[in-house]
Amino acid sequence: MNICMIGAGYVGLVSAACFSNFGWHVHCIDKDADKVAGIVDGKMPIYEPGLEELVERNVKAGRLHFSTELAEAVRDADLVFLAVGTPMRRGDGYADLRYVYQAVAEIAPHLNGFTVVTTKSTVPVGTSREIERRLRELRPDADFAVCSNPEFLREGSAIQDFTHPDRVLVGVDNERAKAKMERVYEPLRLRNAPVIFVGRESAELAKYAANAFLAMKISFINEISDLCEEVGADVQQVATAIGSDRRIGDKFLHPGPGFGGSCFPKDVSALVRTGREARAPLSLIEQVEKVNTERKIAMIPRIERAAGGEVRGKTIACLGVTFKPNTDDMRESPSLVILPMLMERGARVRAYDPQGRANAEPLLPGVEWADDALDAAEGADLLVILTEWNEFRALNLRALKERMRGRILVDLRNVMRPEVAAEEGFVYHGVGRREGATGPQPVQPAGDAVSAASQPTPTGIPNATDA
Repeated sequence: MNICMIGAGYVGLVSAACFSNFGWHVHCIDKDADKVAGIVDGKMPIYEPGLEELVERNVKAGRLHFSTELAEAVRDADLVFLAVGTPMRRGDGYADLRYVYQAVAEIAPHLNGFTVVTTKSTVPVGTSREIERRLRELRPDADFAVCSNPEFLREGSAIQDFTHPDRVLVGVDNERAKAKMERVYEPLRLRNAPVIFVGRESAELAKYAANAFLAMKISFINEISDLCEEVGADVQQVATAIGSDRRIGDKFLHPGPGFGGSCFPKDVSALVRTGREARAPLSLIEQVEKVNTERKIAMIPRIERAAGGEVRGKTIACLGVTFKPNTDDMRESPSLVILPMLMERGARVRAYDPQGRANAEPLLPGVEWADDALDAAEGADLLVILTEWNEFRALNLRALKERMRGRILVDLRNVMRPEVAAEEGFVYHGVGRREGATGPQPVQPAGDAVSAASQPTPTGIPNATDA
């Protein structure tokens, strides 16, 4: 089976690599010549664990190809996947579909034989039908069908998510197209992965609804964490208790400074807009958007209280700037709100992130960059943990204390054990506990290799994943 993947961004590149690893012949097309040349040379445009090796293996096997020219790839394709960007449009928050429709116009002249055109990008309800309308207008003679096949990949674990999915969702209204989609996902069906076929509108809406629901869980636990601080409860214990209910589930119940990334913010915003246009307003989802915006800003007074009332003249070491660990993605990251506000209030900010510096540096002017956590802590009055990278769970607190001028640790991801931090001489401030709390924490499972100073999350996954 021949596949043409339009777009070598996050979704397109991961999907192309994984499809080729199934044994399919995949051409991945992107207009960015430098990006394509870099991938051919083994330089991935994104950080995703395991991706570089997967691409290299399938390129060498002759199953995966990259190019800027789509004509031949489209002509030979059984399936054309559209995996171009659908960023949030400025002004109204709606999904910007210009790249989708531009790709449609470019593939139309080259459709040859029965071809399934499938949206991998997250698109509003009705987009598949609009794509079909445009293609029929451009190529009334062409034999094709349009499907919706939204992805549910989490940044940092995308390859695992693609090859071992909870489900594969396909929106299709054409039996020949359904047969093609069954065939392309046959390797997953053999592993008993559920492939769910629904109508096109249902698939498009389900993607937005899933992300909005997960975003709602994050905002919910963030508000519960504030209540915990006021009444003396521990949000880690509350989250574990409610997450044990199978009707609720334990995912996305870790409090923090708000969700970010390429999906949740824009998908929540687009769903809100869709609801308004359909005259079926989604007041609950509108509140999720509001709560998340306010959450990021609310971290500033939290840090100021920990610093003794103000941050002016103080040096703040910030560990982590990406919106979640195991990615270099800075889109809608809480750090893009928090760090500039700290600097506006007169703080000097030194930051370290294991993978995010290259993308973050142009977005955060004025931030001083460090080569590791200890370097960032040099002379700092307080230290703030913004992203729960695993290496921060195993920090040498004694060495950290020797580098710092102050003894204040603001843990916005609850990766540290308060009592251990206190034993090392730190004044610890977490999220969802009374400030300075050093009460009992959930016991580490036997044999866990995480440092005794670190605090496992009740969910076992980052607060804001990219789904």
